[in-house]
Amino acid sequence: MTGRDAFKCVTHDADLCVIGGGTAGVAAAVAAARHGATVVLMQDRPVLGGNASSECRVHICGADRHNGIPHKRETGLLEELRMLNLYRNPTSNFHIHDTLLWELAAAETRITLLLNCSCQDAAMDGRRIVSVTGWQLAAETYHTVRARWFADCSGDGILAPLTGAEFRMGREARGEYEESLAPETADARTMGHSIRFQTASYPTPQTFIPPPWAYTYERCEDLPYGPGGHGNEVLGLGFWWVELGGEHDTIADTPALRDELVKIAYGVWDHLKNHCPKCRQRAKYLNLEWIQTLPAKRESRRYVGPHVLTQNDLAGGGAFDDTVAYGGWSMDDHDPAGFRAVRDNRPPTLYHRCPSPYGIPLRSLYSRNIDNLLFAGRDMSATHMAMSSTRVMGTGMVCGQAVGTAVAMMAARGLTRPAELFDHVAELQQTLLWDDCFLPGVPLAVPALTRQATLTASRGDARPVRDGWSRQIDDDGHAWQQAGPGQWVQYDFHQPVDLAEVAIAFDTQMHLDVQMSWSNHCVGRYLTSPPATLAQRFTVECLRDGRWAPAITETNNIHRYCRRTLNTRAEAVRLRLDRFWGNVDTARLYTF
Repeated sequence: MTGRDAFKCVTHDADLCVIGGGTAGVAAAVAAARHGATVVLMQDRPVLGGNASSECRVHICGADRHNGIPHKRETGLLEELRMLNLYRNPTSNFHIHDTLLWELAAAETRITLLLNCSCQDAAMDGRRIVSVTGWQLAAETYHTVRARWFADCSGDGILAPLTGAEFRMGREARGEYEESLAPETADARTMGHSIRFQTASYPTPQTFIPPPWAYTYERCEDLPYGPGGHGNEVLGLGFWWVELGGEHDTIADTPALRDELVKIAYGVWDHLKNHCPKCRQRAKYLNLEWIQTLPAKRESRRYVGPHVLTQNDLAGGGAFDDTVAYGGWSMDDHDPAGFRAVRDNRPPTLYHRCPSPYGIPLRSLYSRNIDNLLFAGRDMSATHMAMSSTRVMGTGMVCGQAVGTAVAMMAARGLTRPAELFDHVAELQQTLLWDDCFLPGVPLAVPALTRQATLTASRGDARPVRDGWSRQIDDDGHAWQQAGPGQWVQYDFHQPVDLAEVAIAFDTQMHLDVQMSWSNHCVGRYLTSPPATLAQRFTVECLRDGRWAPAITETNNIHRYCRRTLNTRAEAVRLRLDRFWGNVDTARLYTF
């Protein structure tokens, strides 16, 4: 045999095939699997995480804008990952972060994980995708995945050219959607790719001899913002404005753009070490430890769904009947020229005001012409201007969780198209809320059993633990403010009732930021260990026949949100808070 027939071919069958293992893809796969769907996750890199992986090392941004808007941090799967990372990876090692992302997916027995597998082909039956085929380089194996639904979380929207799904690339004209920030005429320009570097500090001065092919920047004015300006606060973390590609094809031209970006990155470091009078002293003891060689992308193809999210949707807060996710990053529109915009005295990015949070509808997360194609991440259905906000990974991950949950619901109900979920959208929203997602304007429907019970607490007003909100919203804490070590909250039902499960949302200091790229300048703003106000040890007790007995005991909790099975009959249930991660007298309890 020769050609393709010479290689091993493996066929998989699943409810859902996810293409792309970035934060959006991992969330889609895990959410679907946890709700009973079988999943194949196909990722073309050796690690998960996409731009957040050790290959790119971009921090996961979202609606809280680095704590610029407190209490907007994404919960659900992203908060689960962040708390796990604070516990297992306190030094913010990106390789360990890779492992935790892999662990999140590999722990689900319903997920088949295909790493180093690049999607190359798709088979169609009319408006439906029948299968996709990928090439797994390390194993020299072709994998064909037959599935009922497909979720493209690849960033580049690889299934668009393979399936005929409608997509766009570039910027819409101002008049098409009446977007005041869009260009007057449409064009093919996009935001570009970035390459960053990281440094290590040594006790003795470190020298740097640039490679002969690196660009030379002798003047501070040759760099965007100039050293010490915006984006340059921490020399050791590299600079997002080492960016190119928006004036090119951000897919086809990636290899050439990568080479140019490496030359620029080495040239920028040479400037800081050897030319800049302001930075030489700050960089004196720093040595280049790592440089990114896989460019981190911002924009390429965007699918067209039944609803195209626009600048005006964001500005209006995104009040949709089918809201299933939310965003809140500013409209952060990078100049297509990137690093070279400085030549024309233009800033490398413009930040446009945007409310946080704004809702994202289900209709922007599935294709309008391919019946079983959904998507999440920067390839979702949005205009260029709206995508300048929705493209960040925190938003992509909550959209991914929504997509995975939607697919599992379709599988359970025998539905064939996402549009059929509109008869069940309230149930989908409630399922997401029960999984600790936040949906602007949509409260949790608190069960009647909980609402009608008599609520008491050891101190303070505990009524907010059943108000349907699991976070502070504006100035309303929506929490029992007097929780703390040794305190308890209790429901009395006054007769034996069946208790299926308990759900608890603890205090993970959501007024602070959680990032992988924290450093000394972030002390006080960023969490670097499990939050002091998070309950480490707690007990759920049930009253049966007049006697209290422990039903659940957690001795090393690291989760904001805990759902635990009870499957018991009791007259009352009590949550005792025994120990916290820090030495605190009081903490919040959002939900019980």
